[in-house]
Amino acid sequence: MKAIVSVFAKDSKGIIAYVTALLAEKEINVLDISQTLLQEYFAMIMLVDLTDCGMSFGELSTYLEAKGRERGLDVHIQRQDIFDAMHKV
Repeated sequence: MKAIVSVFAKDSKGIIAYVTALLAEKEINVLDISQTLLQEYFAMIMLVDLTDCGMSFGELSTYLEAKGRERGLDVHIQRQDIFDAMHKV
């Protein structure tokens, strides 16, 4: 299964490293990544592969949100198929 991970926060050093380390710990592969700065705000969207992740999607979502809050990040994950369905014209 593939999913979309979004990260928003005030910019600080190490956000990409922190989030990708969290994903790597759970055997999640980053397939594509885009990040930008909007003045002092950081925004990142990643396409990830959950094939080897041992957690349920719900557990993973809760984990990422909690670990993000610890660092002052707004982290969310959404299944790619749901994301695609929501954004079809």
